[in-house]
Amino acid sequence: MIKIDVPATSANLGSGFDSLGIALSLYNTILMEESDCVDIASLDSVKVPLDEENLVYSTAKRLYDICGKQFLGLKLRQSNAIPMARGLGSSSACLVSGLIGANTLLKSPLNKEDIINLAAALEGHPDNTTPALLGGLVTCAMSEGKVYSVSVPVDSHVRFAAMIPSDPLPTSHARSVLPQSVSRDDAVFNLSRAALMTSSLFSGSLENLKVATDDRLHQPYRMGLIKGSASAFRVARDLGAYGVYISGAGSTVMAIIDESNTAFELDCATQLKKSGIFDWTVQILHADSVGATVTELI
Repeated sequence: MIKIDVPATSANLGSGFDSLGIALSLYNTILMEESDCVDIASLDSVKVPLDEENLVYSTAKRLYDICGKQFLGLKLRQSNAIPMARGLGSSSACLVSGLIGANTLLKSPLNKEDIINLAAALEGHPDNTTPALLGGLVTCAMSEGKVYSVSVPVDSHVRFAAMIPSDPLPTSHARSVLPQSVSRDDAVFNLSRAALMTSSLFSGSLENLKVATDDRLHQPYRMGLIKGSASAFRVARDLGAYGVYISGAGSTVMAIIDESNTAFELDCATQLKKSGIFDWTVQILHADSVGATVTELI
């Protein structure tokens, strides 16, 4: 049996739509071994599909098929700390788990670059799957089915405060509200801020993040889908966040804070309730620099 740990990811980071993502210290864990049937169970309170529709299972089977290997079934045991449909890369974590787990069971016929390209193709964009695999802050682009990416570490003083609503927001719905085209001014606006975001998080020039998280391509259209998001942005900024953005497609709102801001978690939860937001949780995370790992269990 093998154990697979895959980190949560936060994509876009405001201005880096479909191109920036970061791995965070929140993990799904999968125990996997070959079986002659479908044997799936959840080890926590999260309900997961127990049949072949399970995303970890179906993705693992996909890799067996690609490699031309016989597939009879899998035994899976899942622990899901990453909340589903909240903009924290839960589907990417399942895809990555299935791919690297199956690849390990097959004695690694695919290299990491192959896995990165396949994961992005299955997900449709690389900004969650690639940081989940590589760790760190990842800038990525796709060209002719190949992912081009760079992963860099984040300044050690940076922390990420995830403000997580109880309500999910399906990515398909969040994408459906986006415009099909944007003006040149808006494109330039985002390009400049996405470049500023990467260099600022890497270098520790955190005073730039208020501007770097600004966006005109997706956040203005998605804010209305997330009840309480405007209040969450205001509360985080009032409590000293360097920058605030919608994580992925939402519904999580992410604040970038300094490690010394130890009161943020409690103060933020208190202020959200004072603003009439009672069903959000706040969780402090740091950047994961390793990415997905596989451990052989005896």
